[in-house]
Amino acid sequence: MEAEYRQRREQLMAKIGNSTAIFRSAPMAVMHNDVEYAYRQDSDFFYLTGFNESQAVAVLAPHHPEHQFVLFVQPKEREKEVWTGYRCGVDAAKEIYGADEAYPIAELDEKLPQYLEKADRIYYHLGRDRNFNDKILKHYQSLLRTYPKRGTGPIAIADTGPVLHVMRLIKSQAELKLMRQAVAIAVEAHNYAMETSTPGRYEYEIQAGIEHIFRLRGGMGPAYPSIVASGANACVLHYIENNRQIQDGELLLIDAGCAYGYYNSDITRTFPVGGKFTPEQKILYEIVLEAQKQAIAKVQPGNSFNLVHDTAVRVLTEGLVEVGILKGEIDKLIEEEKYKPYYMHRTSHWLGLDVHDVGVYQHGEDKPQILQPGQILTVEPGLYIVPDTKLAEDQY
Repeated sequence: MEAEYRQRREQLMAKIGNSTAIFRSAPMAVMHNDVEYAYRQDSDFFYLTGFNESQAVAVLAPHHPEHQFVLFVQPKEREKEVWTGYRCGVDAAKEIYGADEAYPIAELDEKLPQYLEKADRIYYHLGRDRNFNDKILKHYQSLLRTYPKRGTGPIAIADTGPVLHVMRLIKSQAELKLMRQAVAIAVEAHNYAMETSTPGRYEYEIQAGIEHIFRLRGGMGPAYPSIVASGANACVLHYIENNRQIQDGELLLIDAGCAYGYYNSDITRTFPVGGKFTPEQKILYEIVLEAQKQAIAKVQPGNSFNLVHDTAVRVLTEGLVEVGILKGEIDKLIEEEKYKPYYMHRTSHWLGLDVHDVGVYQHGEDKPQILQPGQILTVEPGLYIVPDTKLAEDQY
């Protein structure tokens, strides 16, 4: 993959010209007190470097005569590595990750100005780490003050997202291979869940089986908190308690994806506990299935991103009218969004290094994103009939 990371950096540097781009690694996240979650690198940082340690900074300076790619990393420290794991260190940052130069992270303030002072602008995403934001802004302000003496230096800060995320939106063959594996593992886990979801079991038991397969097959674990929602819980879009006992005859909704090699899958399926739909369940299930099939058929290069959602909404609305949940003319019901109490979310989102992956959906008013080869999106329509919803008496 090193060749691919290098190609991505070169592509980004060609886009930013005589500028410098700065990327910060993700911080360690605290679970409670002094216990930390398993580390997960910032997706932009990983996309460009493949580097999976915290307290690191990547600098891309295409205008620098020697060091176009620079890494600031934690140095090797035996005492700390005994407790928290082995570190790459400064030397290996060059040998393994292809950096032209590498420094201990403690030297960032000292070394960074040489990669900024001849840049036209700084590309940096102002993230949640306010202290690091302030550090970059101080360097920028310092260089602005001394600009009259040199006649060079950054005179603007631009966000990295609009430049980099266009690249991330189109997946390479290597990325597609990782995503297919993430999907294959999730498919196996969902099939296992269907086989083992019997009346009397608890939602968390099904969750455990799903996530066992994720890890057993070499995945990093869940791509997001797994949703295993029985009965009325299926109408809570982000239900993650997973603590209810599953009853015979209910529908069980599972929304679970696997992370594999940093790439994610995202699958939602609903099926009857006990193996047989009631007549009412079957009708609603088949409406959603038809919406998904027709929406998937619209996932073609040249179609707009919005067409996928619009297609699903029309099929769902037609179905709601057919069973009597909605009454009226289809186009008007869609225009007035009368379907929203039963279908309140969008049909699709980008998928990749992030579950809700980066990339724009709209290029200004009336200019939706046009689908292109290499883009990956979900297609997940649904109908949610909450327990207190009053349905028409003659709906069936």
